[in-house]
Amino acid sequence: MGAALQRRESGQLPLHKQYFVPALCQVSPLQPTCTEVYSTTAMQSRALSHLSPKAAVKNSPIHGRGLFAVAGFQPGEIVCIKGGYIFTRTTLEEIQPTLGPAEIQIADDLFIGPCQLHVRDGGMIFSNHSCDPNIGVQGQIVFIALRQIAAGDELTHDWATTDDDDHTMTCRCGALTCRGTVTGKDWQKEELQRKYSGRFSWYLQQKIDSRKAER
Repeated sequence: MGAALQRRESGQLPLHKQYFVPALCQVSPLQPTCTEVYSTTAMQSRALSHLSPKAAVKNSPIHGRGLFAVAGFQPGEIVCIKGGYIFTRTTLEEIQPTLGPAEIQIADDLFIGPCQLHVRDGGMIFSNHSCDPNIGVQGQIVFIALRQIAAGDELTHDWATTDDDDHTMTCRCGALTCRGTVTGKDWQKEELQRKYSGRFSWYLQQKIDSRKAER
């Protein structure tokens, strides 16, 4: 839930086993030559985010790598928790050329995600966008099942519920309700506000409630 779509969470273009570390990110050498590829074991040992044992990262038909259910989930069950370091947009702009999109926004000028390449994969949740999502954000960093999910299903959320930036991308989610084009301002659409009432990231829900109060 930054800028160019994966973006942050899946590797999706305008583009994880412990709880998040609420540390303030201080940019240090980013090791730009690092090309390490993580196995599942390596990712978990370096993890900043939490993935349910019933979820696994695999190649996605939507884009790049995605998060998939390897066992069923019940509605309300925790699927993943986004973790990492807390940093401002200024820091995001400094690290994004090297790390790419790997963060989720949690406030107007605050983001959570990895700060260095060697923990990038372990700081992601790999949730691709879908216009008919089966997981959703609860609060700012916890993602839960919105309905019953079967083993084998890709675990996706609608980025309209987490993003507030200027990106635009062509959507390839394949849903019957696909919007075709997804932007970082989709949270402003009244039909999506009705659809996801109570399921927006905390900071976006504050914006929505404030706008309604001003009418």
